[in-house]
Amino acid sequence: MRVDAAPLIPIAGFRLRPLEASDIDAWYSYLSMPSVVKDTSWDLKSAMALKPLVEWYNAEDPSSAIRFAISPVSDQSIAGTIGFHTISTANRTAEIAYDIHPAYWRRGLGFACCTTVADWGFRERGYVRVQATTMETNVPSIRLLEKCGFGLEGKLRSYRLVRGEPRDFFMFSKLGDGQHAANPAACA
Repeated sequence: MRVDAAPLIPIAGFRLRPLEASDIDAWYSYLSMPSVVKDTSWDLKSAMALKPLVEWYNAEDPSSAIRFAISPVSDQSIAGTIGFHTISTANRTAEIAYDIHPAYWRRGLGFACCTTVADWGFRERGYVRVQATTMETNVPSIRLLEKCGFGLEGKLRSYRLVRGEPRDFFMFSKLGDGQHAANPAACA
């Protein structure tokens, strides 16, 4: 089991904790909702497709991905997940990713978690750059990243196949010294 302690989030009633195999069914229950995944690259066929991801997130290797469950303090349920994938220890960079159950949308949870986890990555993991990609149609995610201080770097054309179709993504970044590349003209 990974030894990283989950950072504390500044929102009452919620905490970050390690993502566990017992979370798979609850996680899949909202990741199988069309409204949740329509503007993302998630394409799960079953809950069992999440099992290798949870194992990867809990690996001891410092270059393996890490992801936390966003959980109400009152129980072990999950309101979402957040963490880093595509970690480069050599370059001290990581890509942040998150998802929130729709019952918790528009409550400030995404902002609190994204800001906290990015700052934790700089402080505790030594990253110099945290980046994020989002489909150009995912307006809520774009707004969240901007609100969290990530700057738009540009459009990645046909960056990922999403349910069999090449899709364009925007690249955002935030640097450890608080700087970011904000160049909206790069996406024109």
